[in-house]
Amino acid sequence: MVASEADRQLVERIRAGEADAWQQCIDLYEGRLLAFARTRLQDRSAAEDIVQETFLGFLKALPNYDDRTPLESWLFSIAAHKLIDFMRRSGRRPVLPLLTSESKDGAARDLTGPGRAASSMMRSSEKAKSEATVIESCLRDLIQDFKTNGAWERLQCVELIFVLGWANKDVAVRLNTTEQAVANHKFFVVTKLKDAAKSAKIQDSILLDLGLE
Repeated sequence: MVASEADRQLVERIRAGEADAWQQCIDLYEGRLLAFARTRLQDRSAAEDIVQETFLGFLKALPNYDDRTPLESWLFSIAAHKLIDFMRRSGRRPVLPLLTSESKDGAARDLTGPGRAASSMMRSSEKAKSEATVIESCLRDLIQDFKTNGAWERLQCVELIFVLGWANKDVAVRLNTTEQAVANHKFFVVTKLKDAAKSAKIQDSILLDLGLE
């Protein structure tokens, strides 16, 4: 998916310092970002803080924004990174800030984009985009395959382990399965992602950034 003309015009106006353009951006995405954060955090106040940090992060990262990227994807990628930071500070260790979510029409929505992590934003936009695309494409294919084959337990494991940072034993209790089954699901997904990254010659340091050690 590429950015719409409306996205490009809105970002251009924000870059030009138009206050009404910035307010329009907030009006368009604040509710969806808050809903996204609330599905992963029980604390509404913390979710609101995540949204505020997301918008601030967007402004700071604006020079790196690729006009070909949908604005929604870029914002959700920043939100995912902020959630990762929050959960790590809270003592949880999410492995990957990568997962697609369903839009209102049931289509998969990319939540990561080129800015999936702070380290990516510091690299050149083209290199970051290439790295992100490899991982996102692999994960998107895996998730679609899980849905097609009805592998709902494995799909739930992806969210609980890789997004929310739950421990294997907690996931096992939540899904009413064994820790070994959870470990098998995790191993399967991590192996696929590592294979995709290595095939694309993504550096080991980037694999570590993604938690694929």
